[in-house]
Amino acid sequence: MGAPDHRAAARAVQSVPYAVLTVSDSRTEATDESGRLVRALFDGAGHALVDHELVRNVPQAIQAAVRRFLQGPARCLITIGGTGAGRRDLTIETVAPWVEKELPGFGETFRRLSYDEIGNAAMLSRALCGVSRGKVICCLPGSEAAVRLALSTLLLPELPHLVWVASR
Repeated sequence: MGAPDHRAAARAVQSVPYAVLTVSDSRTEATDESGRLVRALFDGAGHALVDHELVRNVPQAIQAAVRRFLQGPARCLITIGGTGAGRRDLTIETVAPWVEKELPGFGETFRRLSYDEIGNAAMLSRALCGVSRGKVICCLPGSEAAVRLALSTLLLPELPHLVWVASR
């Protein structure tokens, strides 16, 4: 079965239950604009929010949230923040052990598209997408521009197909 057949079969996936995890030492529910943007874009595409959490950039808190996600009804987890090269950017190191199959094309394509917008600074992003226990995990930078680019251009157009493939 090729990609066109996969996409045709994936059309049965209409609404994807999703969760959002914001990782930040400085944001609050009131200031989490990127988290609100994720919800707006997903909801606008017809998907259903089932969980949202904001945790500090602490591995134990991130791990606990990912564990809850993997046990819950969401089929896609979007993490925001902690993907850079800074000392406190711990999301990738914390989430990567949960990822059974990494989709390196996501990060590669995201950085290529980011390069068109922000130039060489795109190489500082460690955006990641993968599959764990039949669910999609996508780790995005915390900026609104990065969230909009990743979701509008890459993830949302392919999400039903990706969820369908991941759950097979």
